[in-house]
Amino acid sequence: MRETRFTFAGRGPGTTHEVRTLAFGDPDARPHVHVQGGLHADEGPGMLAAWLLAGMLAEAEAQGRLRGHLTVIPAANPLGLGQILHGDLSGRFDLHDGRNFNRDYPDLTDFAAARLAGRLGPDAQANSAAVRVELAAALAACPALDPADRLRHHLMGQALGADLVLDLHCDGEAEMHLYTQPAAADIFAPLAAFLGCRAVLLAEVSGGRPFDEAVSAPWALLGARFADWPIPLGCASCTVELRGRSDVCRAMAARDARAIVDFLIHAGVIAGRVDVPAARCAMTPLAGSEALVAPVAGLVSYVAQLGETVQAGTPVAEITDLATGHVTQVAASTSGVFYARPATRIAEIGKRLGKIAGATPFRSGSLLSP
Repeated sequence: MRETRFTFAGRGPGTTHEVRTLAFGDPDARPHVHVQGGLHADEGPGMLAAWLLAGMLAEAEAQGRLRGHLTVIPAANPLGLGQILHGDLSGRFDLHDGRNFNRDYPDLTDFAAARLAGRLGPDAQANSAAVRVELAAALAACPALDPADRLRHHLMGQALGADLVLDLHCDGEAEMHLYTQPAAADIFAPLAAFLGCRAVLLAEVSGGRPFDEAVSAPWALLGARFADWPIPLGCASCTVELRGRSDVCRAMAARDARAIVDFLIHAGVIAGRVDVPAARCAMTPLAGSEALVAPVAGLVSYVAQLGETVQAGTPVAEITDLATGHVTQVAASTSGVFYARPATRIAEIGKRLGKIAGATPFRSGSLLSP
């Protein structure tokens, strides 16, 4: 195992932050797999799973079983880890400007396309190498003066050269689920099976330029722009939601890390043999995922349980008005698996109360939670 540290200035005078990257295997080997946890700094399950994964990779490296190159960032957001307000860690949004730490990553496509024009040919491998060079150049040309943007720039640079990228997150309370792009669906189907995902959500563009799409989307976009020449999907990425915020448990995280290792064995990154278990869900479009919204304010209780398959018209939650005691039922308008809900039980009007993985697209625009 090799360790590198990236130090950058914080916003306050005299403050600095540090990101640690752990690397395993031959740095020139392929495939390169990049895993990070804690981009939303108040989401602990991914950070714990990433640390335990690093231990398993160190063991595999000592045994000579690594065939590829692997990089792991266990705690990707030191800025967010320092945002403690009245005793609570607030790590999803930057308290300086309100931006989500998993949004606003640079779009490298136009810059790379301009430099690739006239340089591609029939050799897919050569085209892939050229794309990697120009995406790195595009990132280097992006200004990054704000500390949060410097962090975005560094994290993207760590992942940009990878063939596979896993960004580990969690929801408020949730079943295991995963987000990826349609072009990567077959690649990550075994990962979803190993993890036991109850929902796999697919979208070409989910909105807001999140980290996973920022590192993979340019490949598909450049392939479409230069359709006369072969450009393979050089980077497949996904966001893995490791249940809910309170699911920080070493035994559970060890099982999650083991599932990722099994996926890496299946993908040929680690020597060994594993059987892929049966999938626990069908893949569905993110545009078909219903976000239940509170029509009134009050106390929330749930009628449906996480992991339950609900039908359109089925009550999912009840909201009790604190002034009158009146109960308002909130029903599903689509059928599918009820896979996520917030950890809090007090709702304001418009609060998202849960997510249902429906099979029929009906939404457009920004498809992710704020």
